[in-house]
Amino acid sequence: MANDLKLILELSAGAELLFGNIKRRQLSLDGSQKWTIGSLLKWMHANILTRSPELFIQGDTVRPGILVLVNDTDWELLGGLDYELQQNDNILFISTLHGG
Repeated sequence: MANDLKLILELSAGAELLFGNIKRRQLSLDGSQKWTIGSLLKWMHANILTRSPELFIQGDTVRPGILVLVNDTDWELLGGLDYELQQNDNILFISTLHGG
């Protein structure tokens, strides 16, 4: 639709394994509502997370060890969960979780 919010979603360093092993997705979300990182995480959990949600989500946020970048900027510098997504944002999730 014309008013959809278009985003690029990228997952790397193992995070993609939780999402059907797809590293890059072009999303088109309902543009009639306000989208934040928090609402995107809920959407991801409900729609594209395919396994082991406990390795990605903890409560309402990402699990410690998952780095989140918005247009190559640490999401914490932009407001974290409350950052309002903008047209053509690139959201990158990088897993730093390692066994040992």
